[in-house]
Amino acid sequence: MEHISDPFREKRRSDGVMQCEFQGENVPMILRHEDVRKAAKDWKTYSSNAPFRVPIPSEEDVRTMRQLPVETDPPDHTDYRKIVEPFFARAKDPGVIAQMEALIEDMLRDALKHESIEIVREFALPIQSRALAYLLNVPESEAVTWISWGTHVFRDGGSKGGALEAYLHQQFDRAQANPGDDFFSALTKATFRGRPLTREEMMGFGNLTFAGGRDTVIHTISSALAYLGKNPAALEFLREDPARIVHAGEEFFRVITPLTHIGRVCPVDTTVHGVPVKEKGRVSLCWASANQDETVFDAPEQIRLDRKPNPHLAFGFGAHLCLGAAHARLILRTLLEKCTELVGGIEVLKAQERVENEAAYQRVMGYESLTVRLKPR
Repeated sequence: MEHISDPFREKRRSDGVMQCEFQGENVPMILRHEDVRKAAKDWKTYSSNAPFRVPIPSEEDVRTMRQLPVETDPPDHTDYRKIVEPFFARAKDPGVIAQMEALIEDMLRDALKHESIEIVREFALPIQSRALAYLLNVPESEAVTWISWGTHVFRDGGSKGGALEAYLHQQFDRAQANPGDDFFSALTKATFRGRPLTREEMMGFGNLTFAGGRDTVIHTISSALAYLGKNPAALEFLREDPARIVHAGEEFFRVITPLTHIGRVCPVDTTVHGVPVKEKGRVSLCWASANQDETVFDAPEQIRLDRKPNPHLAFGFGAHLCLGAAHARLILRTLLEKCTELVGGIEVLKAQERVENEAAYQRVMGYESLTVRLKPR
């Protein structure tokens, strides 16, 4: 059984906080499961009302607008979130579920015809992009443009995410001139406390939608397939009883945790586990560490596809629980289901891990590239 590397274990067990420098700023990382949950709910002490500074590293250099609704606190966050929730809820719509099943089955059948396939860019990126088209109720052909941005739109999409911003303006212009029932049209028609959204607010929603769930979904797909390739018994375990797939998906999310942590800003001077944080200083809510807390998860270093209960925090916690959680769950659940139906085995041919290298820790999170051979049943 493959085990999880945990770079936060010793600090979590001792004082529950790790100090790490990000962009010249010393940021205390909150590590224990219960401490992370409490901080996520305490938006008055740990605020998200901090444009560009919620992601770690911060993103002043890669985008020009506040992301909505994530970079706000209640009650603004609550009201902003309601505007887009109907689209993210589409992940539970039978029609969208059917589209997802057809998409992933087609992708797997095509991959089975080839000697090998590179998973990150040739498989996971197209799935993520086309699945997002279903969620936003736009033509699937739009995914061709999104695929061209690569796995991370800020890293691969030009200066300050220029390709994304130009695209969003184009879509909002189109929607205002000829509105439909898609995501962009909904934002041009939406109101916030009785007034129309500004273009900047529309852009903020669009920016988060295309940046927030992009590489996270891609690395979840690639990591799950790599695990099944390295552990053939796991695929057979799921094939024996498809009812196990839901629990397996949650365990993959716990293990992979494609977003290591998220930032919060302290409005006033405070202390985090004995570490002073100045007014407007940041702290980190470390989901990856919380998901390996031995006081919550029995043998957390072990990957147990039948683990339950599994109160992981891979999608965050509290008011800012990830809007795309149902969408990510649908993609992974469908992938596992179709693998049990169509795939006899997965052989990993070549793998280049994606490593997050920071001053205080190094963490493997997904793959830069992953080449596999899929074998038919």
